[in-house]
Amino acid sequence: MMRPLLLALQFLTAIPVRVSGEVTPRLMARAMAWFSVIGLMLGGVLALVDVGLRALFPPLASTALLLVTWVALTGALHLDGFLDCCDGLLAAKPPEKRLEILRDTRVGAFAVVGAICLLLVKFAALLELAPDHRMAALLTIPALARAAMVYAARAYPYARSGPGLGQLFRDELTWREVLVAVAIAVAAAGLVLGVAGLALALCVWLMTIVVAWWVRRRIPGLTGDVYGAINESAEVGALLCLLAVERVL
Repeated sequence: MMRPLLLALQFLTAIPVRVSGEVTPRLMARAMAWFSVIGLMLGGVLALVDVGLRALFPPLASTALLLVTWVALTGALHLDGFLDCCDGLLAAKPPEKRLEILRDTRVGAFAVVGAICLLLVKFAALLELAPDHRMAALLTIPALARAAMVYAARAYPYARSGPGLGQLFRDELTWREVLVAVAIAVAAAGLVLGVAGLALALCVWLMTIVVAWWVRRRIPGLTGDVYGAINESAEVGALLCLLAVERVL
């Protein structure tokens, strides 16, 4: 049980963790069942950091520092995938060329603009949330977004035939791991936010479907970078959804 958890922690965060023994595709698939747990751990740390920052700094500064912490704790892993998707999928190129661009580590104009827009919207949404909803969002949204990646990995085909990190994680992934990851995330959202938490879960699921549909219109399937983009899109979509719920209620 500990090896899949540690592997998930190693992969999804910047925390220096070492997993002993051989890392097989089956172990990687089992690790994905723990993605939501890592999201909850990440959310708990962010919530504690947010309390401290808001006690020391005014709203703008504390929110900016919180967002920096959020990116740093994940090692910018999912943000990097989002940037690669901006460069590769927004380019007016054939699918095979888009896949080549997705592999390119260089950052282009689409990636820069995409990063600015994404972080700006996430910053604004965090800033505008009521304090109690902000803490609830920090606790639950990272888990929901990581569950979305697990669902997307199983529900949609992989774009490349050759080996890749995303392919290795999904090779032996079954609906059992997906169910565990989704159940943990949805249960946590429901316990923390009640009906609003279930609305967030639905929002994240719809966001995942929309992003996957759009991506598959541009390349044959999903990639590891797309999983990262789904995570980032889900986080922003959930924050905006919660903000809209606040306005309506």
